[in-house]
Amino acid sequence: MNRVLPAVFVLALSAPAFGQTVNGEGAKQLSENLSRYVGRQAIDRGLLKVSVEGDAYKLAVDVKPVVDLLAAQHSFKFDFSPYALLVKPSGNGTWSVSADVSQSGSFEFKGPEGPQSMQFSITDGKFSGVYDPELAAFTSATQSIAGMTMNSRDTMQRAEVSTGAGTATMNATKAANGGVDFTATQTVADFAEALDFDDPKSGLKFPLTIKSPELSVNATGKGLRTKPFLDLLAFAVANEDEAKLKANQAQLKSLLLAALPLWERIDGSYGLKDISVESPVGHFSAAELGTSFGSDGIAQNGAINYTIKAAGLTIPPNLVPAWGTALLPTDINLNFGGASIDLDSMAKKAIEAFDLNKNPPLPADFGDQIKADFMAKTPKFVIGHSTVKNGDMEIAMEGEMTFPGMKPEANVTIDIAGYDRIVESLQAAAKSEPEAAQYVPVALAIKGFGKTLPDGRIEWVVNGKPDGSVTVNGVMVKPADPVANDEGDDS
Repeated sequence: MNRVLPAVFVLALSAPAFGQTVNGEGAKQLSENLSRYVGRQAIDRGLLKVSVEGDAYKLAVDVKPVVDLLAAQHSFKFDFSPYALLVKPSGNGTWSVSADVSQSGSFEFKGPEGPQSMQFSITDGKFSGVYDPELAAFTSATQSIAGMTMNSRDTMQRAEVSTGAGTATMNATKAANGGVDFTATQTVADFAEALDFDDPKSGLKFPLTIKSPELSVNATGKGLRTKPFLDLLAFAVANEDEAKLKANQAQLKSLLLAALPLWERIDGSYGLKDISVESPVGHFSAAELGTSFGSDGIAQNGAINYTIKAAGLTIPPNLVPAWGTALLPTDINLNFGGASIDLDSMAKKAIEAFDLNKNPPLPADFGDQIKADFMAKTPKFVIGHSTVKNGDMEIAMEGEMTFPGMKPEANVTIDIAGYDRIVESLQAAAKSEPEAAQYVPVALAIKGFGKTLPDGRIEWVVNGKPDGSVTVNGVMVKPADPVANDEGDDS
């Protein structure tokens, strides 16, 4: 069996549960429904069993049959405790789902560089939710754990991760334009990770300990195409055989098109509070450290956004000279991404063009065509308003870059509050630190290109053209590149 049972197999509760009577016949029908998404072999081999338990169905998963089969073919060991869900039909067509998600497991195998292993344990884990087959999503769900541990090891690294209690919630509703809108949150207490890098080839040893009293994860989505995803999963299960897949590729193309744009928008964030990092070079810390990501679906004019934030940063004092300490940032907010991204045309052309009966499935020049079409829509690399600051200064930056004719054109605005204090700090340090002295004329020259704004900030508007020229506040600092003579030298 070459397919792993999807962890979200409960999504296969595709039949509405209107007043359904829980009995043996219902368990048999539920097994048939599930087999569309996990395969008939999963049922026949006991990987998934459906039985009646009181007024609910018990969906029990035991991966041992698959593990035993794979272990005989490959050199690895895998141990995962069985688990089960209780699913109860409701009068409104939904299913009530509950489970004890206290799990433990381990695996080990021999990789290219040597043995690797991992062990994990989740204590007192509980899950409950309401699943709506019409949406192919949980309209509400909650999960809690008392704690978690995970240890991994390979030839160069050992890692030990642990957390305290954690909770998670999820809600979903029908989206206005199809699919579902959802929100999900998770909070975990007492996150700790100990890493130990030990490379015997280079002799590098680098232990690292990371701790935070609170880790949080948040996600929102609009228009997630859950039902088309299930249809694609069912198609994959029904067409595992290569010949059958090739014969039914017209249906595959239809299902792929129906799944577009996959989602309208998905955003997520990951954050740590009061994080501390112990390393061989000293102690790092931050009051807050986080990152976020957002992406439109497969759209004609899509956008992707990334954010990295840190507040209350401190680093070991020995990493910078004494005169540089005053220049170190304490707060960082970086925003960047892409805009005017046309993935819709690319995806639809690829779906239309591929032919599984040919090798390769796409024409040899397809990649060049797609690249040319993509760049013709003038996608942008965008720097959103970003800041780096401490108590005495703030550096802000924003702008964008395009690639007309495959050559970059950039427009970036940088402004700094407290620039005079930066210069004064360097000048004071230069009296006793020769290293600082070499930066003073550079700082003064940079200031000379700046424009003082009414609020005292100094601004630099930098424009780079496709011909290679660069201006700062309208002043040419680099002329255009020489035009190449394609005909060569005729002299």
